[in-house]
Amino acid sequence: MRWLVLALALSACGGSSQPPEPKAPVVSPTPTTRKIIEDDSEPEEGVTIINARGRMDPALIEAGIAPHKEAMAECYTANLNKRRWLGGQVMLWWDINKEGTVTAVHLHETESGTNLGNWEIEKCILDVARQATFGKPIGGDADFQIPLEFTAKGKVLSWDDDQALRAVGGQTAKIDECVHPKKPPPKREPKKERPVAPKGPITITMYVGPGGKAQSVGFAGKPVIDDNWAECAAKIAMSWRLPDPNGIVAKLAITYPR
Repeated sequence: MRWLVLALALSACGGSSQPPEPKAPVVSPTPTTRKIIEDDSEPEEGVTIINARGRMDPALIEAGIAPHKEAMAECYTANLNKRRWLGGQVMLWWDINKEGTVTAVHLHETESGTNLGNWEIEKCILDVARQATFGKPIGGDADFQIPLEFTAKGKVLSWDDDQALRAVGGQTAKIDECVHPKKPPPKREPKKERPVAPKGPITITMYVGPGGKAQSVGFAGKPVIDDNWAECAAKIAMSWRLPDPNGIVAKLAITYPR
C-alpha cells in the first residue's frame, strides 16, 4: 500500500482566547495508491485471472479532498480547547468500488504508532471524510489512505508497551460490555443501533493526567470501527483507573482485544 500524502501540520492552541487560523492541508502533487497487479503467467484451463485491485487517479483524489481540507482542520482546532499535549496522526482510509462509490471510510493504524488518540476529533474528521466524492478508479475497486498530522505544543510522556499493559491491566475486558451488556438498557431510554465490535484488533490510544485520570481516548486499526461501538468504548475507557504520571500527561497505546 502506498499513500497519497496529505500533510496537515497543526499546532495545539496556547492559552490565548483566539485560536490561530488552521493551515490548509497540503496535497502532494504526485499522490499514489495501490497499483494493479500484473500477472504474465498463462491461466489454467477454465480459470480467468482478474486484477485484484485498481488504482485512483491522483487528480481525482485531490479534487475530492480539496473542498473538505478546511473542515478537517477545524475538527482539530475547534475541539482542542486547552489540551496543548494532544497531537499525532489520523490515517484516513477510503474504499472505492469500480463505479466510484465510496463503500467505507475508516481510521487506519499509523505505521509510526503515533495515533492522535481523541475520538471526538477522529469522529469529526471521519464525518467530513465520508462526504468526499471521487471519480471511478482505473482497473476496478480501489483504496487509498491519507495521513493527517497534528502537532502538539505541550509536553507528553510516552509510556512503552510494558508500562501501558501494567497501567491498564484487565480493564479492557469492560469494553466487551458494549456488545454484550450485563444489563439491558432502561426501557425509558430511546433505542439505539446496537454497537458492532471491530472484526479484528484495534489500537486504543489514551492520555493520562493528574491522579491517573484519563484525559482523552481514541481508536485506529485495519477493521472498520463502528461509531456506536467507539462511543461506548470511549466512555468506558475514560472511567479506567490508571497510574498517576506525577505532574505530566502520559500517552499510551494498547491493543484490543488482548
